[in-house]
Amino acid sequence: MDNKHIKIKEMQKDISLKELTTFRIGGKAKYFCQVSDKDEVVGAVKWAKQKRLPFFVLGGGSNVLINDRKYKGLVIQVKSQNAKVKIENQKSKVIIIETGAGVALGKLVGIALQNNLTGMEWAMGIPGAIGGAVYGNAGAFGFAMGDNIEEVETLDISNIKYQISNIKKEECEFRYRDSIFKKNKNLIILSAKIKLQTGEKTEIENKMKGYFQKKKQTQPLEFFCAGSIFKNQELEIENQELLEKFPELKKFQDKNIIPAAWFIEKAGLKGKRIGGVEISPKHSNFIVSNGFGKARDVKKLIDLIKKQVKKKFNIILEEEIQLINF
Repeated sequence: MDNKHIKIKEMQKDISLKELTTFRIGGKAKYFCQVSDKDEVVGAVKWAKQKRLPFFVLGGGSNVLINDRKYKGLVIQVKSQNAKVKIENQKSKVIIIETGAGVALGKLVGIALQNNLTGMEWAMGIPGAIGGAVYGNAGAFGFAMGDNIEEVETLDISNIKYQISNIKKEECEFRYRDSIFKKNKNLIILSAKIKLQTGEKTEIENKMKGYFQKKKQTQPLEFFCAGSIFKNQELEIENQELLEKFPELKKFQDKNIIPAAWFIEKAGLKGKRIGGVEISPKHSNFIVSNGFGKARDVKKLIDLIKKQVKKKFNIILEEEIQLINF
């Protein structure tokens, strides 16, 4: 592969990351660069490794909490815009959208609608980029990114060969808000093939509007936030005392998932505020900021939630968002 090297002059210094996140929270990066294709990703990684600097890849800036203190490494923001529709099988009506990791999830939803493709309606209104959605197996309303993945193109940075390869869906190890990419930090997502099917445009549009209305009614979309803070719980409650005290737990268990927001609310933390951030009164699994929030205060709320839920239910909530530079 003919790798393109990022020149020093293309590296920006002391760039604020705050405006690059949906939380509008984050300190400065010692070095920062935007990349738009796989060659530039390789070049940026090589540059950081040659300088022996830490680095992380930033997409659309959702689902992350970046510390207020300066990140003493390189932040690589992927801003690819390439997305094209490819007919895979005319008879079965299967259509593939090939998309770069930096393409906004909203753009993918728009492409699906324009081409009368069904399967991504659930993602209407979800911020962030394709790479992050694949990484965390983002989802809503019982659907998830992994449902639509055909394969993912990755860069393996575990050795100096910087091998680029395609990983089939079965190898991605998609589970609830999880994937192989969360476990193996040496794999950087470059692009993905999304498998959809042809449908009827009015029906697709109505589904999108319906899902977005539900989001507006139940989520604090009017505030700065990173999305859901904690994963919902896939577990079975065996404590009979708890089941008797909270009969709604049985209903949740029948669906094989218990919302993290339920635990947070029952722990009495809904609306709890520290500094410029608070646990949303609208949805307890969202921490929202007024634009002046600090990462340290978000972290305090996260720690408080985990402590109180553990104390009341003996359950340890697991973060869905990524904590960067803590």
